[in-house]
Amino acid sequence: MSARVDELTRSGVPFVQATVVRAQEPSSARPGDRAIILADGSMEGFVGGHCAAGSVRTAALSALGSGESVLLRVLPDAAASFPESPGASIVVNPCLSGGAIEIYLEPLLPAPVLHVVGTSPTASALANLAPALGFVVSRADGVEARTATAVVVTSHGGDEIGPVRAALDAGVEFVGVVCSHTRGDALMEALDLGASEAARVHVHVGLDIGARTAPEVALSIMAAIVRSIRVDGLVASESPVSPRAQAVDPVCGMTVTIGPDTAHATVAGVQHWFCNPGCRTRFLESVAL
Repeated sequence: MSARVDELTRSGVPFVQATVVRAQEPSSARPGDRAIILADGSMEGFVGGHCAAGSVRTAALSALGSGESVLLRVLPDAAASFPESPGASIVVNPCLSGGAIEIYLEPLLPAPVLHVVGTSPTASALANLAPALGFVVSRADGVEARTATAVVVTSHGGDEIGPVRAALDAGVEFVGVVCSHTRGDALMEALDLGASEAARVHVHVGLDIGARTAPEVALSIMAAIVRSIRVDGLVASESPVSPRAQAVDPVCGMTVTIGPDTAHATVAGVQHWFCNPGCRTRFLESVAL
């Protein structure tokens, strides 16, 4: 499992790592059992039988969409088998044969991308500093800006309008320009942007820390970008999860998130989805009577 986690991380594939931290008999899961849930809902590994896996899949896709870790408690009935604690999400799954499990779901998303335009000392300092803050740095021209969390233009009097316009057209929400206040005013006048686009452009970019050297300027710029992510709500990476279809199991009433391995049956041209093969068997037996 560790090798698979490393492979997905290196490839920039978003996923959720699920780890069983507590389990009560007769649950088939054991503490330390792990699984990986991908954005398409597919699951690799084991964190419990079909019933538990369905609840884990639904919660994992939600965590992947929000980017927030969650402690999931899957209970066989409404009884509070585990004590309440902040940050926990409880699911009552009537299909469980008994036993409760507690699973930690950790979404692992691709690193945010910083696209740097220019060859100045500040550009080099940014390229050196950003990886230590968890960013992937792109310095090539062209389409890379379309996948960037932030673009910083450091051409110092060279072509600034072109890269800024390209970044805005690519949908980048944070576009910084390394320039003086005077140059920044002239640039914004030349760009002649509407209010929504102007709000995405940060001339004389960086928090005021009295920076003088290129590394200090880079530090101030990265501080501004990190603040935008942590405080202002700049999205570091797009959610990899598209809304997934859900259905209600006609046997037990569980809400099922439909994935590649979700049990299903077609009866009289109608698709039915189930939390586990047992519910499907009981359903097919009932319609055959």
